[in-house]
Amino acid sequence: MEIVGVPAGWPATEEAALAVQDALRPRVVLDGTGPPPGTGTVTGVDVAYDDGRDLVAAAAVVLDAATLAVVDEATAVGRVSFPYVPGLLAFREIPTVLAALDALTAEPGLVVCDGYGRAHPRRFGLASHLGVLTGLPVIGVAKNPFVFAHTEPGTVRGSWTPLRADDGEEVGRALRTRDGVKPVFVSAGHRVTLDAACAQTLHLARGFRLPETTRRADGLCRRALREAAAGVPRPRGASPAARTPPHTAAPRPEEDTSWPPNPPDASSPRRPGTI
Repeated sequence: MEIVGVPAGWPATEEAALAVQDALRPRVVLDGTGPPPGTGTVTGVDVAYDDGRDLVAAAAVVLDAATLAVVDEATAVGRVSFPYVPGLLAFREIPTVLAALDALTAEPGLVVCDGYGRAHPRRFGLASHLGVLTGLPVIGVAKNPFVFAHTEPGTVRGSWTPLRADDGEEVGRALRTRDGVKPVFVSAGHRVTLDAACAQTLHLARGFRLPETTRRADGLCRRALREAAAGVPRPRGASPAARTPPHTAAPRPEEDTSWPPNPPDASSPRRPGTI
């Protein structure tokens, strides 16, 4: 089993991670429409953790956007190398997610994250971070809201209400994907408008609350984690429910000036094999 490493200079502290978010946030593009729903390919990405072994597994599943049939899939397993800090989960997940995307042979098309984009305290969640680094159109579809208040949308599929920041900005939407079922929380990540993100989410959520992209990626990353964990003994004294202590991290390379990288131009997103 190959364990994915972190890039040289990957932030190791909360202060360094916040600086990276501040540097990359201005590069987010929010006025792109992305591909029309039902065209091309769409890729779900998700991660699963085994905290007792400090493992994280990522999955990327490419679907035909019209039929939702699986076109390609890939997984990667890495070490959890950043502390658990709300608002900075991207720094725990992105190296492994990038490795899974890099292993794909099919074009990812639109990427759907189980997380947030603009609906983030610093307006730069996982979906925005991943989009800026890859140049791909990315949206966030989360199971729960983060910090933004909302009113309950209508009970009919397609009903929505805004997620608003304190300054009044609409940073996302609570979107009902099934009649009478709890909504999901949609936000634009990169190169996709909020309207387009909601349209994509409704197209991908067929008969279930969550988009098919998320459902497929969730199952695949859990399977990859089980297989990886079977070959990695749990450290002595660690319990199955053990979590990474706040504000601690595994040893990592010294930070250098190679991070953050220069993200690709939005007109020429990176493809698999070049991330």
